[in-house]
Amino acid sequence: MSFSMRAVRGLLAGAVFVLGASSVMAANIAVVGGKTDDEFWSRIKKGVDDARLVVEKNGGSVSYLQLQTYDNLGPDAAQLVRTAISQGVTGIVVPDWVPEAEDEAIKAAVAAGIKVILMNAGSIDKARELGAINYVGSDEYTAGKAGGEYFASKGAKNIICVNTLPGAANQEARCKGAIDGITGKGGVGKQLPLPATSFGDQTAIAEAVKATLLQDDTIDGVLNVGASDADAAASGIVQANKGGKVAHGTFDLNASGLARIKDSSQTFAIDQQPYLQSLLGVSLLAAHIDYGTNLPTAPVLTGPGIVDAANIDATLAGVKEGAR
Repeated sequence: MSFSMRAVRGLLAGAVFVLGASSVMAANIAVVGGKTDDEFWSRIKKGVDDARLVVEKNGGSVSYLQLQTYDNLGPDAAQLVRTAISQGVTGIVVPDWVPEAEDEAIKAAVAAGIKVILMNAGSIDKARELGAINYVGSDEYTAGKAGGEYFASKGAKNIICVNTLPGAANQEARCKGAIDGITGKGGVGKQLPLPATSFGDQTAIAEAVKATLLQDDTIDGVLNVGASDADAAASGIVQANKGGKVAHGTFDLNASGLARIKDSSQTFAIDQQPYLQSLLGVSLLAAHIDYGTNLPTAPVLTGPGIVDAANIDATLAGVKEGAR
């Protein structure tokens, strides 16, 4: 499921036309997100920046509150929500990565009269539980299941899902979905949880993948929960002398992963279209705050979409525009 850049531009143009009148309350929105030097979150940031054009046209503002590290994910995200509350914002767009750490802060925002949209991590059920108005993103379990089934369609029988953020609800759901997907097709799968400090540590991830493949010769599929992790796993696969013998997939896209799909050294990627998550999340929240609009579609799903050899060229065209 994907939008062309022409369609996205049309969406923005339409939004500007519809929201062009003066609003009673100009939206002041804070977006909580990951580090912008992370390729995935740079696309989220582009969506935020493009949506900001609409919000500012109507006299509002958008700020991006980013995590500095991923070592203390849930508590740090909760603190950013509290920071947004203290700043007097009227709306917050936030991933609910670790519900047990973040939910109380999100509830506090709602109790303070702040409108909230969950983005990227969470679900419509969680949004309703917390009092948020919608969820925009991918259903992580559904996306994982699609990945597991795709592995099976390529002949894989035994996969591992390498999780560098164990305990994060979205990553746990991704791995569970992948394992259920391949199990439903007659294969097997298991999660390989690594310490959270391994997130972004290319050497640690590569070594873990290499060691696991050497310990179990029946593993014929490796799935990563993030594109940068896949770069490390690709190295680990080669170091284990499993290149061409192990199907390799990942959630999310980056330039090196797309290049591997293009040269057939990586099998596929699962795209949740992060640009659309923030573009739509911020735009929908601003319209709700300014004009009381409500979208009957809930959740607003931006994935999953499988990127493989069949559509890699079209995907690379989107990359040139900065949105894939």
